[in-house]
This record gives sequence, structure tokens and C-alpha cells, in this order.
Amino acid sequence: MYGIVVAAINSALGFIFKTAIVKFILFFGLYMVTYSFIAYLSDKLPSVTGLDSLFNQIPAGMWYFLDIFKFSTGFNLCISAFVLRFMIRRIPVIG
Repeated sequence: MYGIVVAAINSALGFIFKTAIVKFILFFGLYMVTYSFIAYLSDKLPSVTGLDSLFNQIPAGMWYFLDIFKFSTGFNLCISAFVLRFMIRRIPVIG
């Protein structure tokens, strides 16, 4: 009876320490590298002023529909996702 309980606890602890913690440490390290890489690149990139003037040319009627669809939030999310995908593909282990 106690052999089954000890074996179950032993296999559960083996799973936690062999796979779960190793994956946590690996992905946390990759997250920190990506976060540092983004902070470094954001300082080096030039500011984009042409994009502001492009959005200023959109008429008020179009802005009404863009605000309904939350374009400003969606545009920022898409740009951030594309930049993050670009950077993750440059990491040698993943990309």
C-alpha cells in the first residue's frame, strides 16, 4: 500500500523537478532576453514622424468608424506583435 503512494509521490516530484522547473527557467530566461532586447532596440530606433502626418490626413467620418472598431488599440497590438515575432525569430535557439 505504501509502496504505491511512495511511487506516486516519487513520479510526481520527478515530473516537477525534471520538466516543469527546467521549462520554467528556460522560458523565463528567454523572456528576459527578449525584454532586454526590446528595451535596447527601442532606444536605438529613430522616431517616426511621417506616420503621424499620415493619420492626420484621415477625415473625421473615417475616424468615427475607426474609433468604433478600436483601430488605435488594434494597430498598436499588430505592430507590437510583428516586431516581437521578428525579434523572436532572430534568437538562435528558437528561430
